[in-house]
Amino acid sequence: MKNEAIEQKVNKFMATIVAKNPSELEFHQAVREVIESIIPFMEEHPIYYSERILERITEPERVLMFRVPWIDDKGEIQVNRGFRIEMNSAIGPYKGGLRFHPTVNLGILKFLAFEQVFKNSLTTLPMGGGKGGSDFDPKGKSDKEVMRFCQSFMTELCRHIGPDTDVPAGDIGVGGREIGYMFGQYKRIRNEFTGVLTGKGRLWGGSLIRPEATGYGNVYFAQEMLKTRGESFKGKVVTVSGSGNVAQYTVEKVNEFGGKCVTLSDSEGFIYDAKGIDAEKLKFVMYLKNEKRGRIKEYADKFGCDYFPNERPWGIKCDVALPSATQNEINGEEAKILVKNGCYCVSEGANMPSTPEAVEVYIKNKILFGPGKAANAGGVATSGLEMSQNSLRLSWTREEVDARLHQIMKDIHETCKKYGTKEDGYINYVDGANVGGFVKVANSMIDQGAV
Repeated sequence: MKNEAIEQKVNKFMATIVAKNPSELEFHQAVREVIESIIPFMEEHPIYYSERILERITEPERVLMFRVPWIDDKGEIQVNRGFRIEMNSAIGPYKGGLRFHPTVNLGILKFLAFEQVFKNSLTTLPMGGGKGGSDFDPKGKSDKEVMRFCQSFMTELCRHIGPDTDVPAGDIGVGGREIGYMFGQYKRIRNEFTGVLTGKGRLWGGSLIRPEATGYGNVYFAQEMLKTRGESFKGKVVTVSGSGNVAQYTVEKVNEFGGKCVTLSDSEGFIYDAKGIDAEKLKFVMYLKNEKRGRIKEYADKFGCDYFPNERPWGIKCDVALPSATQNEINGEEAKILVKNGCYCVSEGANMPSTPEAVEVYIKNKILFGPGKAANAGGVATSGLEMSQNSLRLSWTREEVDARLHQIMKDIHETCKKYGTKEDGYINYVDGANVGGFVKVANSMIDQGAV
């Protein structure tokens, strides 16, 4: 049971966050999840109180919001809203993705930017935290429409970013196509070829392994968690949500480690393939989602497996669950079903896919739970490696980048163990990730003064 004094401090601080940031529910959720871990740590290290670190670390250094007008294929002007949240630069340039999706709003991006601060800190690389995007929906748009939108978006954003200031990457709705259009516009306006964006094409500054990195990294992290119980992926049944970039390479790496992935999903439902999604089937998924941009139901039609419309895959019996779609996709009841069905490891490939109630279920049942800020840090870690290659004007081999990524995920796991191991030996990875990420940023902020 939580200490009453700690609970009061958490509630008092959250009251100020809610008052200053009304209606930003995802941001409230992210801040509470972090400070519930941080405040007990701060009780033993009161310098963080006197330096007002919580107040400073929860306030963005800069919030940019701007109009993005563009012309569709009918010649009509459309208007979207663009954002960039530059959250914290204590340990390096702002770093974090751009998301193009109709649900994008200020609260969601502030939650993502706040999470990014801790995630980037855990990677051990010199990167601050940021996030951005637009309520633009690339689905159903032609390549030319996407290009015109990206060029308009970058025309405004370019004055606020740079290789030593803010280095955006991709996220939901922003893949290689979008990064290419934005990089081209940045280069055209600024007349410089720099590592200002990551996730670039391999021919013009991109890094090998970057598309695979988030999925691979999550599996590497889950593998380290399994090792603490003398286990591995070999022979394990694994449920995966999503069917985009993260989910695809999650399946690929699980297959390599000897596990069997049986589900994938999209916004319309999920497929359950009891035989497993092998390499040939995964190849079809990549074609379906990356080129045809179709719906996951087509997988069920092609391979004759079960399809569940308007449902999520957490009722399927499994050993390991790897949520790789979006925030809050596993609620408390679904978490209970996972545990009841024998799942004992959940590792988050998406950002905050488990609700607070779900996380409470995991920890209460002492299952292995890797929170997103630790488990899915492989993507931004490899973006950091791309930044290093751009700065050095070098290109590392696939094996070199993958080895560095694997080591980073092992190091993140060790940090979580260091700060999250409890008296009974259970590793609370939520506390470990939050405190481990906080210490580096907070100490850097103290070193740099009241800025």
